[in-house]
Amino acid sequence: MGGQPIFILKQGTERSRGEEAKRSNIMAARAVAEAVRTTLGPRGMDKMLTDPAGLVTITNDGATILDEMSIKHPAAKIVANVAKTQDDEVGDGTTTAAVLTGELLKGAQELMEKGIHATTIVDGYNLAAHKAKEILSEISVDATDNHLNKIAQTALTGKGVEFSRDKLSNLVVTAVKSIVKNENGKRTVNIKDISIERRGEGSV
Repeated sequence: MGGQPIFILKQGTERSRGEEAKRSNIMAARAVAEAVRTTLGPRGMDKMLTDPAGLVTITNDGATILDEMSIKHPAAKIVANVAKTQDDEVGDGTTTAAVLTGELLKGAQELMEKGIHATTIVDGYNLAAHKAKEILSEISVDATDNHLNKIAQTALTGKGVEFSRDKLSNLVVTAVKSIVKNENGKRTVNIKDISIERRGEGSV
């Protein structure tokens, strides 16, 4: 074989290299971000999804939309995974995470078209991330119960529970405050300490 590597790929697989591969990856990832962009914010629109069995789902929840999408492109899957990680770790902000990822990629594409190397762009984004953390620390304030309730209400928007949003947000805040731990002068919360049980009778 002359020491040459042999790549075994599925039939129909397309390969690209260099700048073409970068553009292809960025465009695929941005397409996923664009798919959920219009659901963002108080005026966000719902999406109607239909699965292979004909079951229809209407939602503006980014995590649900991305989970229902059949994503094949590896780079596009990364954006979906970013949103999934956001949902797993925080429980909200999936659409924002996807849209911000898309915007960062858009900016990176524009810089690369100007001849800036990808490594330089990554270094710049890392510096920007550190600076953003510094600024957020400087402008942060201690959260009151009112702040926490508003945050919980925002997270519940679009989840189909608007009719009981006030009551549920109070329950969420009470539950979270009951498991707060002070470690080395820092308050931490492990959401795994909260158990959610579903009951068939009654209402919220």
